[in-house]
Amino acid sequence: MALDETNVIDAIGVDNATGELVLTITDHLEWTGSDSEHLLLLQEKLNTYLGFVESGEILRTYLDVKGRAVLIDIVCKYPPSQQARGFYDQVAQIVEGAGIKLQHRLFREG
Repeated sequence: MALDETNVIDAIGVDNATGELVLTITDHLEWTGSDSEHLLLLQEKLNTYLGFVESGEILRTYLDVKGRAVLIDIVCKYPPSQQARGFYDQVAQIVEGAGIKLQHRLFREG
């Protein structure tokens, strides 16, 4: 899966250490300095993930997740631009206001 497939959940699983349900977004796109299209794709993808959780579809799809904390984990191939970091800060507040955790990180091989 990829960021440009905005209507698809890339990966889902349970973190054995925390018990959290982790929904992963894979962001393979490079930050170019002209990032409006990249940010729009990211926003659309996040809306898909939020809708999946808030609509209750997640509970109908995965019966054993009831009561688990939810984390949206954005895994990036490239370091975020200044504009992207500002976007993450804003979105984190909104998402966390809905009771869902959000993190973004760089993919590290190995």
